[in-house]
Amino acid sequence: MAAAGGGRPRPGSLALLGPAPGAPSCPHGPTLLFAKTRQGKEQGRRFYACSACRDRKDCNFFQWEDEKVSKTRLVAREEYNRNHQPPFTHRQNVDRYKNFVLLPLPKRRFCQECQQLLLPAEWEEHSDHQFLCDITTTQLKSPSQLLYPLENKKTNAQYLFADRSCQFLLHLLIDLGFRRVLSVGTPRLHEMIQSRVSQEEEFSVRSLLLDIDFRYSQFYTEGEFCHYNMFNHHFFGGEAARETCRKFLYEENGERVIMITDPPFGGLVEALASSFKKLMAMWKETEKEGHDNKEMPVFWIFPYFFESRILDFFPSFSMMDYQVDYDNHALYKHGKTGRRQSPVRIFTNLAPNMIVLPEEEGYRFCTVCQRYVSSGNQHCEICNSCTSKDGRQWKHCVLCKKCVKPSWFHCNNCNCCTLQKHSCEKTDVGCFVCGKAGHKRSACPSLSRTRTACQPDKKKGQKTQKRVKMGIFRRLAMKHAIFSKKKVKNKKKKT
Repeated sequence: MAAAGGGRPRPGSLALLGPAPGAPSCPHGPTLLFAKTRQGKEQGRRFYACSACRDRKDCNFFQWEDEKVSKTRLVAREEYNRNHQPPFTHRQNVDRYKNFVLLPLPKRRFCQECQQLLLPAEWEEHSDHQFLCDITTTQLKSPSQLLYPLENKKTNAQYLFADRSCQFLLHLLIDLGFRRVLSVGTPRLHEMIQSRVSQEEEFSVRSLLLDIDFRYSQFYTEGEFCHYNMFNHHFFGGEAARETCRKFLYEENGERVIMITDPPFGGLVEALASSFKKLMAMWKETEKEGHDNKEMPVFWIFPYFFESRILDFFPSFSMMDYQVDYDNHALYKHGKTGRRQSPVRIFTNLAPNMIVLPEEEGYRFCTVCQRYVSSGNQHCEICNSCTSKDGRQWKHCVLCKKCVKPSWFHCNNCNCCTLQKHSCEKTDVGCFVCGKAGHKRSACPSLSRTRTACQPDKKKGQKTQKRVKMGIFRRLAMKHAIFSKKKVKNKKKKT
């Protein structure tokens, strides 16, 4: 998140220290506290940076933890934050939507450049922009298809669920008895639920969308959408939006609640886990009987290679084999084989045997593991588990005492299984300069002392080189002047 230059720490290992009391704010809400680490130890000064944007091109906020900020700078920062907020409030967008749906079809326009529903009085202001005409009610009920997806994988990453995954998730939730869905960063699932609610009177599932993309406030009321940053648990609408979420989590008339979240895959797992725990704590605070010893049911949709990180924060979670696919992602598609299969899975704190996966897609129930697994996930008698993570059949390594990917082989030098073409690295190799362990050549104390000792000689050498160059230039200049004089004399003799 931090960038080099201007006294800022250069890219390296950064440790998230979490949200700090009284942290300064950027346009994305309260910032997070970070520290640069080396070999697992904190090194250097702590600093605040944006919670949502890991690229400084998207948000360049930076402040040292112990830095004293002047009043002038604080005022300028507040003004900057105000100027980078949406042009309309959520309430204003709701009123605009009510006026928009009353317009006849030929007068319904959507500006593609501003990503905004246009009222007739605003047409002239957007006359040189590209816009869509004749916006139908169906399009208004499917805003994720009307809006351009924000595809910054570290900040927004609106890779939208394919219809297959949406239908599966919704049917699974209904079968499990959930009637309220807290949709954190899942706009496609939210709009499918909202569409069913408007079309079917008997459809009893409700959804509340929490998302950092404020464009959705044009299509949903305050009771259907909250502008929310899942990296710092910040409700942009303040206490009113927080109360909306709290009321939604209250399980009224036995309506069970589940949270489904699909965060950006490049986001910080630590920050996400912190926010999700706060949402789960909010659910516990609803004072319902039996909440004391329970967790709010959660579906966290994330790539399988983050399994260990997620389990560090949520030991009660387990990973399902279901492959989630997306409409606007070139690789995360259903039906592919081998290494091209979608790596996105469902992590949940529900009992694995409760999650029924579609048998028509090749999933089957393992009676030993008591869960549904993919067709390529064969049960290993030695591990006593269905061990595959990526959908391919894994093989057991006797030396590693575990199952590994089919493309891996055991390396005796590394003493573990890895790809056949790899560079063996021994952990006992020390510095190339002094031979000691614990640091690299670039940070060797001996090298730094040698450089310091050689600095005076280096300066002397540089001065000598300058003198030699000046002498050469002078001699060349003298030769050029003498040669020019001879040329002039020869011309005079000839004439």
